[in-house]
Amino acid sequence: MSSVHHELLQEFREYALTAPTVQALMERMAKRLHEKLTRYNWAGFYLVDEKDPGYLKVGPFVGSFAPNVRIPLGTGLCGAAATSGRVVVVQDVSKDPRYLAGSSLVKSEIVVPVFVKKKLAAEIDIESYFADTFTKAEQEFVESCGAVIASYLEK
Repeated sequence: MSSVHHELLQEFREYALTAPTVQALMERMAKRLHEKLTRYNWAGFYLVDEKDPGYLKVGPFVGSFAPNVRIPLGTGLCGAAATSGRVVVVQDVSKDPRYLAGSSLVKSEIVVPVFVKKKLAAEIDIESYFADTFTKAEQEFVESCGAVIASYLEK
């Protein structure tokens, strides 16, 4: 991970100690990821819909396009991460039929599921206008961001 990754993780971990709500923590995280990492053109969260757990609903996000507001589990890359329980990294979304377009400008995407007590609670979704954005170091960083959210939710 880069020094910027380490600085952001430290900031997120410190803020998590005093954040009034998980919503506030997610808002701060999405804002700072979008501000500090120029290839992160859309950064946000999807939450399991408590009223209808067969869907993900958009949570806090920052980016230059409107997201898909509700996604059925199993649909798109977010749905794939939700149903498999695994990180989904796609370096060229035009080559993956699961991609559910939020913007025609998006070239790559990473989705990291966030589990609380072995149950899916949320996902971090980051989209980039550049192909091949999400290297192993980027994946490790985004997974670490997910761990900050999971730790907060487990309190």
